[in-house]
Amino acid sequence: MLNFGVKQLLEQLIELSPRPEPRLDVNDQPRPIDAPFSAFVFKVQTGMDPAHRDQVAFARVCSGRFERGMTVTNATTGRPFATKYVQQVFGQQRSTMDEAYPGDVIGLVNATALRVGDTLYDGKPKVVFPGLPSFAPAHFAVARPRDLGRAKQFRKGIDQLESEGVVQILRSDRRGEGVPIFAAVGPMQFEVAAHRLDVEFGVGVELDRLPYRTVRRLTDSEHRKTIEASRRGEVLTRSDGAQLALFADEIALGTLQRQHPGLAVEHLVAGTD
Repeated sequence: MLNFGVKQLLEQLIELSPRPEPRLDVNDQPRPIDAPFSAFVFKVQTGMDPAHRDQVAFARVCSGRFERGMTVTNATTGRPFATKYVQQVFGQQRSTMDEAYPGDVIGLVNATALRVGDTLYDGKPKVVFPGLPSFAPAHFAVARPRDLGRAKQFRKGIDQLESEGVVQILRSDRRGEGVPIFAAVGPMQFEVAAHRLDVEFGVGVELDRLPYRTVRRLTDSEHRKTIEASRRGEVLTRSDGAQLALFADEIALGTLQRQHPGLAVEHLVAGTD
């Protein structure tokens, strides 16, 4: 009788427990939880196991049934992705995960091809979920390795920090590909990035702060020359191709806009571009 009562109680709890809400895709259409498998990558973390320096991409299952070993499609690249190594992570404890359902979080090990905001799906048609919001940076710094002999490790570390979203990475045609610019919402992000490059990749870095506090998105690349020729600002390119115009302050931007009323710039707000 006791076992029967416990079984009834568990069944009632399962029945009363909230079911995962359908996730909206980029077209604002709900993805039914019983549709074929789909998942959203919301976090990428490296160095969780210092002995192996592995990279884990965490994805929340949004629909369907996940089975370890299945091959899915990365909506961002259109390429297949094999889910051979899948784990459930709880603190320092890991266990192999063979299947998962909507609402579950799966850890895809050594998923170097995945980035935050990627959508994984099985079958057709293509499924794309909105990415995570990104906020306008307010602090900028040029990053250089102290030891030029470790330039390869420096580039690898920069790519890793960018994929995790630790800082935004901007690049300048004037400074060259080997001199990235860190862009952050707060200056503490610079300390985190520098510490991880030093500890995880063995690369000490020098950060030269840039005197910019006002940033706008450049909507017409033809105006890039106008901004840079004025010497009131600088245009940098983000990894997604967006061109960001940086100015020392609102006064510098306002002066340039009075001189060039048609300057094609717009505010950066929280978005998923």
